[in-house]
Amino acid sequence: MSSYLLLKWIHILSSTVLVGTGFGTAFYMFFVNRSGVIAAQAVVTRLVVRADWWLTTPAAVVQPATGFMMVYLAGYPLTSPWLVVSFALYLTAGACWMPVVGLQIRMAALAKEAHENGHALPEVYWDHARRWEALGYPAFAAMLAVFYLMVHKPVLWG
Repeated sequence: MSSYLLLKWIHILSSTVLVGTGFGTAFYMFFVNRSGVIAAQAVVTRLVVRADWWLTTPAAVVQPATGFMMVYLAGYPLTSPWLVVSFALYLTAGACWMPVVGLQIRMAALAKEAHENGHALPEVYWDHARRWEALGYPAFAAMLAVFYLMVHKPVLWG
């Protein structure tokens, strides 16, 4: 297998892990937050944090590393419009994701405390949940657009 094909396989695999884990954990967080079951919220938020550290974070690092190596090997200029827009969208998704991680960590701690003490979730939990959700939509849309650009490599300008 050529170096390029090996990088491409790693790139595709890591993009699947990145977006798949992100979408999967978002699905569970979205619905557990509507369940009203604090014990479930405590478990799911804890596991979402774990999934982000174990799966999403490494994939988020592997993506640009393999992407830049493939761009170099394929001879694409870094100024190719589809690449420039892809970089901007990836950075946008990352700018949304970074605060989401902090929100998830705080939500997990709040849910654990509420469950252990038999209390309702505090309003700050719900504030975090609203911000978490608001940041998730543009991040996910940005990553879908990156997928499109990587596959089609359209001529956008010039």
